[in-house]
Amino acid sequence: MTNSAASQSAPSLPDWIARWQQIARRIRVPLGFLTAALYLFELLRHAPHPAAIAWSMALVLPGLWLRAYASGTVKKNQELTVTGPYAHTRNPLYLGSMLIAAGFAVALLSWPVALALAVGFAAIYVPVIASEERFLRATFPTFDAYCQQVPRLIPRLTPYRTPGNQSGTGRFSFTLYLQHREYNAWIGVLLIYLSLLLLRPLLAAVVNLPR
Repeated sequence: MTNSAASQSAPSLPDWIARWQQIARRIRVPLGFLTAALYLFELLRHAPHPAAIAWSMALVLPGLWLRAYASGTVKKNQELTVTGPYAHTRNPLYLGSMLIAAGFAVALLSWPVALALAVGFAAIYVPVIASEERFLRATFPTFDAYCQQVPRLIPRLTPYRTPGNQSGTGRFSFTLYLQHREYNAWIGVLLIYLSLLLLRPLLAAVVNLPR
């Protein structure tokens, strides 16, 4: 999520956003299961290369850090957060998730998984971001000025500075981090890495798997 915890509080959305949101809500869970099934299929089809797993951390760890930093900075629906990672990109949580997903596609060296993740992110996050921006624009008068200076996704190199915060830095709150349960991301990443390292050898002890 961005600064908005839920888009349901927003004013009536343009028809295309509302329709897309309805479709996204219906396909989100099935798409997740299909992607997980494809991930397992690719994992069983060929053994992951240790070097690829190591290189994947160059994307996964920054993604985890970005999500953690953002979750400990943002105060959803209370204020327009423009400091910390939000001084560089308007959607650091989503960007972090994309980095993590890209990292695991690298770990498997799988174009099908990468394509499925890209389609899934586009189908789910485009309408979510659009509706959240509509909510933030209606709630915070300074949001348009913020949008003019800070990109939606690809980070700017220098932090956005407001008159009240010339440095653009924000104070990280571990309480907020726990409140947003961002530690679940670390648990999920750990489980996926364990599956990359252990699942195939365990199954190979029972059935014959292709090398």
